[in-house]
Amino acid sequence: MSKFMYDLIVIGGGSGGVRAARISAGHGARVALVETSMKHGPPTYTAIGGTCVNVGCVPKKLFVYGSHFAHDAHLSESYGWAKDKQQKAHEWKAMLAAKDKEITRLNGAYGKILANAPKAGGSMQVIEGYGSLVDANTVKVTLPDKSTQTLTTNNVIISVGGWPRIPDSLVGKEHVITSNEAFYLPERPNRVLIVGGGYIAVEFAGIFNGFGSHVIQMYRGPLFLRGFDDSVREFLLEEMRKRPNMDIRMNANPKKIEKLPSGALKVTTETGDVVEVDCVMYATGRSPKLEGLGVEKLGLKVGEKGQIVVDEWNRTNVPNVYAVGDCTERVCLTPVALREGHLLADALFGDRKRTVDYDLIPSAVFSQPEIGTVGLTEAQAVAKYQNVTIFTAKFKAMKYTMDPDAKERALFKLIVDDATDKVVGMHAVSDGAGEMIQGFAVALKAGATKQVFDDTIGIHPTSAEEFVTMRTPSYRYVNGVKQSQL
Repeated sequence: MSKFMYDLIVIGGGSGGVRAARISAGHGARVALVETSMKHGPPTYTAIGGTCVNVGCVPKKLFVYGSHFAHDAHLSESYGWAKDKQQKAHEWKAMLAAKDKEITRLNGAYGKILANAPKAGGSMQVIEGYGSLVDANTVKVTLPDKSTQTLTTNNVIISVGGWPRIPDSLVGKEHVITSNEAFYLPERPNRVLIVGGGYIAVEFAGIFNGFGSHVIQMYRGPLFLRGFDDSVREFLLEEMRKRPNMDIRMNANPKKIEKLPSGALKVTTETGDVVEVDCVMYATGRSPKLEGLGVEKLGLKVGEKGQIVVDEWNRTNVPNVYAVGDCTERVCLTPVALREGHLLADALFGDRKRTVDYDLIPSAVFSQPEIGTVGLTEAQAVAKYQNVTIFTAKFKAMKYTMDPDAKERALFKLIVDDATDKVVGMHAVSDGAGEMIQGFAVALKAGATKQVFDDTIGIHPTSAEEFVTMRTPSYRYVNGVKQSQL
């Protein structure tokens, strides 16, 4: 009989933590999952499911869906739908209530999944409270009534996720919200300033604009979405700027925010520009949520940005202490956290030892238009392979051809390593780009060549068929140098 109460304690009930707990219990381990309640939500709201389910990708995608309908209704006029049959005011509070109902359902579903997980002598206990590390085998849990429990375990998995970060240098930071609070605004603001240049910023710019807000987006750099393919970044900026009431400003950064007697917010930038809005949302990055966890006490190694450092097996520098998901130095995506939690549980308690393959991870940005991407950017491919051929296509999707005033266009891009003919990067900016790229990611993972793409028959009429009909190169690189002529 083990001297510890549990074989595994998971601190944090996000995607990676829930998956690790469930799989471990399914392997027969005695598991405790410790999760605290989210303070910004309704009083009965718990955080099982983590950022993704509660204040991340799930509610955000619901908001994205909702924000599309006004645009689609306008487009429907070109298909013969009478304008006077479409008019219906959007009810913000009704949408929030429907969103909360769906999230509550998902919270309950996660609870049922965990309850049904144990097999072969395993057990699962979900404890609502704040977990902190006393040592490598001891976890103190502060319960909602402020009392504490001390639990012992053979292994610990840290899965505490991340939290929005607001610069301390901002004067008036108490007047801003983050993506967390955006899901609970009592009313839709008419004028919104979104600060940031990552995927959360561009997604919420589209969301608020789609619902009817005048949106200003500021980013301190010359071009947003750093890390994405440059063609994608430039094209998305062009497309977003075509939208009414969308004002995107590069090389702009707020310095001070003041609340006016009217309730509006006066924002002064570092260059002295002034704007007046009803809401300021910061999306300037996220940091691992390690406060009170006991990282310093255990001597856990952390990186420059506060992420827990782990090896290929998700082990920290402290024996029997592991970490998965957004609190680590790895890729901050829900499916990645799920894979990390699953494979770690298999390695600890199952009979299959394998590590996560971080190569060719597909991703999407639910901007408007949407981005789907897998593999290398053009710059990365050139640096790695030197001799690279680029195929691109820009076009108006069939959906918009009935409207002579429609300005929307799509961008598709293939990047090919000349030495092997393998497609090493795919990028799309288009309606449904994420859905398209998921399938193509399987092909890239299998090592598909450009010839395989050429030999594949397209589905007509779709936008996705463009990926298998691009025959003429747009340009090439030879020994890392872009060629002026093909």
